[in-house]
Amino acid sequence: MMDTAARARITLWWSLFLFLGLSFAQTAAEGEAGTLKVGAVLNMRSLLGKMSRTSILMAMEDFYAVHRDYATKLVLHIRDSNGGGNIQAASAAIDLLENHHVQAIIGPEKSAEATFVSDIGNNSQVPVISFTATNPALSSANVPYFLRATLSDAAQVNSIAALIKAFGWREVVPIYEDTDYGRGIVPYLVDALQEFGASMPYRSVIAQSASSDQVEQELYKLMTMQTRVYIVHMLPTTGSILFKRAKEIGMMTEAYVWILTDGIANVVNSLSPSVLDAMDGALGVRFHVPRSKELDDFTARWNKRYRQDYPDDSLSQLSIYSLWGYDAVWALAQAAAKVRMTSPTFQKQQYRKNSTCVGTLGVSTVGPKLLDAILQCKFRGLSGDFDLRNRQQLQFSTFQIINVVRRESKEIGYWTAKQGIFRNLNQDVSAHTYLNPMPDLNPVVWPGQTHIVPKGWQIPTNGKKLRVGVRTSGYPEFMKVQRDPVTNAITATGYAIDVFEEAIKKLPYAVPYEYVSFDALGVNYGSYNDFVYQVPLGVYDAAIGDITIRHNRTSYADFTLPYTESGVAMIVPVKDDTNKNTWIFLKPLTGDLWFASIAFLIYTGIVIWLLERRIRNAELTGSFFHQLGTAIYFSFFADRERVESILARLVVVVWVFVLLVITSSYTANLSSMLTVQKLQPTETDVHELLKRGEYVGYRTSSYVRELLEQLGFERSKIRAYTNPDDFADALDKGSKNGGIAAAIHEVPYIKLFLAKHCKGYTMVGPIYKSEGFGFAFPKRSPVVDDFSRAILKITEGDAIIQIEKKWIGDEHACKNDETIISPSSLDFKSFLGLFLVTGVASTSALLITLVMFLYKNKHKMGINIGPRNQTDSRTRSRFRHTAPNDSDDHTCQKEIEISTEHTSSCSEVQTSSDSEPQGTSNSFAAHAKSEADILHPSPLSPYTRDA
Repeated sequence: MMDTAARARITLWWSLFLFLGLSFAQTAAEGEAGTLKVGAVLNMRSLLGKMSRTSILMAMEDFYAVHRDYATKLVLHIRDSNGGGNIQAASAAIDLLENHHVQAIIGPEKSAEATFVSDIGNNSQVPVISFTATNPALSSANVPYFLRATLSDAAQVNSIAALIKAFGWREVVPIYEDTDYGRGIVPYLVDALQEFGASMPYRSVIAQSASSDQVEQELYKLMTMQTRVYIVHMLPTTGSILFKRAKEIGMMTEAYVWILTDGIANVVNSLSPSVLDAMDGALGVRFHVPRSKELDDFTARWNKRYRQDYPDDSLSQLSIYSLWGYDAVWALAQAAAKVRMTSPTFQKQQYRKNSTCVGTLGVSTVGPKLLDAILQCKFRGLSGDFDLRNRQQLQFSTFQIINVVRRESKEIGYWTAKQGIFRNLNQDVSAHTYLNPMPDLNPVVWPGQTHIVPKGWQIPTNGKKLRVGVRTSGYPEFMKVQRDPVTNAITATGYAIDVFEEAIKKLPYAVPYEYVSFDALGVNYGSYNDFVYQVPLGVYDAAIGDITIRHNRTSYADFTLPYTESGVAMIVPVKDDTNKNTWIFLKPLTGDLWFASIAFLIYTGIVIWLLERRIRNAELTGSFFHQLGTAIYFSFFADRERVESILARLVVVVWVFVLLVITSSYTANLSSMLTVQKLQPTETDVHELLKRGEYVGYRTSSYVRELLEQLGFERSKIRAYTNPDDFADALDKGSKNGGIAAAIHEVPYIKLFLAKHCKGYTMVGPIYKSEGFGFAFPKRSPVVDDFSRAILKITEGDAIIQIEKKWIGDEHACKNDETIISPSSLDFKSFLGLFLVTGVASTSALLITLVMFLYKNKHKMGINIGPRNQTDSRTRSRFRHTAPNDSDDHTCQKEIEISTEHTSSCSEVQTSSDSEPQGTSNSFAAHAKSEADILHPSPLSPYTRDA
């Protein structure tokens, strides 16, 4: 009995011990599986490191306050890199992996440090999440365990370039620190600026460890350059030193433009007041974070927490980097909850000889699963949409443009890739008219507390003078360079010099300059291409003179607007070409006009003859041709002869008007041919010279030789002349006597030649289009636009006229210097309207007469052409009348038979009154009398006289 009871007690104790053992084992396993160790590498000496620490701690607290049921929790281990650089950050990461076996690493702060730490994490298969490393060179292609929870610096370059273009600045100088972070943005910024038409003439690189004196020395170097637009891409520490020194030496004035990248713009409100005072007037571009109630609540809690953590620091404001750090912790906590933690351990790697401590680190068994879980995380965080599917934060769609004014950042606008620059987020960008050349931004306060947009460049007053290259021209009137044998000073005079100095006076700023002779280079006889090419070589800052703007030269230099006339023309002799041709009187009118005039003259005469013949005009007697000649004679001398018909008089009046216009035009054109055409150029077409194989001349070293060869002239037919006066002798000799038929030259030179050789020569053309003379400057030089505007003011006013009179003379003094246009013959088209008028008038009069005749004779025409009465017999009666013969003035009679048909009841004609119906006899008598009246309306008609 006792033994049984003892055994029962022993069994109970063993069962209880086993249950407790299993419970403790399960609790230990659950406790081990419910934590995930995470490391953070931060620089606690920097502002960004302190802000990041506060955000990370608050993120862990907030996450598990919301998700209390999550079994797996993060355990954070923070290591301070102390700003020791890459080695210190790498050592902190190794310590976290080797001693604390962390399964993920947050940080580090700098891009160069992230490069080292990402290699360590990739080797150990531990995800490394950085929310501050923005160098575009950092890529997950080679280090798949590196995740960027922020945007690359390349994301902001287009917004900066758009700002540069909007204000019309053509050159900018980037100022960046000599680190991976500073250098990484430069290639992307160059491409973006080139796309918008801007360039970088210089790159200012400042070492991260540079002292204030070294920074000041670099700023003084920038002051000696023309460009005044600077893009500052630095961390806040180095940027603060830069702006303090810039303000001290006077570079924060109205002539300068400073643009901040997101590295400073995102934390500008957390900088010290002294730094903000130095930045006053600067612009900045930063990522835009949409407002939300959650963000406002977090900002208030964050400010309170930061003051608690760092009571000795000045109040800082929450930045986008702190929000990204906050969201990165949330993403990591969500991923940890999804991964099944089964004793996370590190497997030792196979030992390799000569391997470093990095090579001896173990490989995480949880890392690959944790990485996949992080990549799948997508949620709406405090910074906006958080998504690391591409191993980096998705691109922001909106950037904010700020203006640092009175120790705070002022929002002045926004930028998106789709809409460009606009003022307000709720603005209807499609309604923008783009009539205002300035960007659609709120008012900007520029350095120096001015609202005037800086032009972006300035001639440095404390730097070198503008070196202006000059050379003696083949025409001293355009440019003559002399050197003082005592002082060795260069003096230049001439047409081009006067234009240049007048343009300098019209610039809105002072430009110190000095002339540098092309002769000093030992290339006095070099071509103008060589002269212009000294500008891109840096020998000159500008080249002025009689420099033709040509396409090949624009490839290495920028030119101002031309200040002279353009084109290439011919100088040819003139000849006395008084036309002694016997048939010169026929030339004023073309053949078709002569034919039309004669045809309408005959037609008008015929119409007048028909009209006057109908009413028996006494002048129209004799044969047909005699009468027609008389009618045509009426067309010329209607005032001397009698035209009785009203319609004929109308025809004559219209025709005389037409004849008067043609006669006047004929007289004027004939006078022009006999007077204006006395002086004619011997040649008028360069292609005719080419066909006939004539010799042509040009000035030595001129590009005209290339032009003539392009036109097809053989080299043997092209003759060069050094002295412009030699053209006159060669033209006088002619092509067949060892001279030339024409001299091919540029229009400005031809005007100067004709001013000296007015008589005997003239200009024909232009035969080729050119751009004229201009001043050459380096490519993308900001001075070009201002000089062009100044030249435009000169050429539009009286100044250019006075300069031409001074060096060339009065262009109107010579009457041969313009192209002579021979008067052309008048053609039929010029008078088509007049001929239509007279033709319509004559034809209308003829038709009216015909209608009247038919109307008055409608009764007679009705008897003649009406239906005949159906009677048993027809009777024809004949009457004889006498009419005077028109061939003489005697009273000789001519018998006219008038026959008519009438019906009768008898079969033969009766002569007695009772044998003929009375009605028919009376009707015929009346009709005969009416016919006589129509033919002879005069009261003294032959019928009356004959009776």
